[in-house]
Amino acid sequence: MYLSRLRLAARPDVAALAQLLNPQDDGRRMDAHHRLLWTAFAGDPDARRDFLWREMGDGSFMVLSPRPPAAAALFEPPESRDFAPALAPGDRLAFVLRANATRTVVEAGGRKRHRDVVMEALHGIAPDERAARRMELAQAAGMQWLEGQGTRAGFVPDRAVVTAYRVLEPPRATPARGPRFGVIDLEGVLRVTDPVAFLDRLAGGFGRAKAFGCGLMLIRRG
Repeated sequence: MYLSRLRLAARPDVAALAQLLNPQDDGRRMDAHHRLLWTAFAGDPDARRDFLWREMGDGSFMVLSPRPPAAAALFEPPESRDFAPALAPGDRLAFVLRANATRTVVEAGGRKRHRDVVMEALHGIAPDERAARRMELAQAAGMQWLEGQGTRAGFVPDRAVVTAYRVLEPPRATPARGPRFGVIDLEGVLRVTDPVAFLDRLAGGFGRAKAFGCGLMLIRRG
């Protein structure tokens, strides 16, 4: 795996595209960045997305991928390094994670639905109370979701704080209202229990909506 930083090129022609590359609306910006990142992995027209990414602000992105990004017209030359951390059980790591945190529900007839855990927590709250309790409920639901992820992915969250939660709606090709999904930002410290399982999940990402900049967990030794 490769961990790379991609920065928008500091050129007048790229700056002239700022409204297209960085729309003010969160949903449109995430969709624009999704398309933008593909330009660095466009060698095979039949390839499926095999990279995770996260917007870091000021025109830069972190990307985790099984192949390094290629030079692309809108970016500065990519800064890439091998990503193969040597981990052992008990290692403690600081982390940040932006995720679409959901749980899967099997309905009658076997149909599966993916329900946003924070939206579910807010569902039973009176509309006039939701704004006041939004982050409280996001913290509880986000922590419970992260603990479940850790059970399956070889880690235990020692400490985790929800720093933001927002609901996005990417643009659609038709006037019909598109799908909405929640994006939760978590940061804290985790303890590795199974390094193989943890690194495998790290490469695959956490949660859903990975095409839209969710799922990449960035780690460092605390």
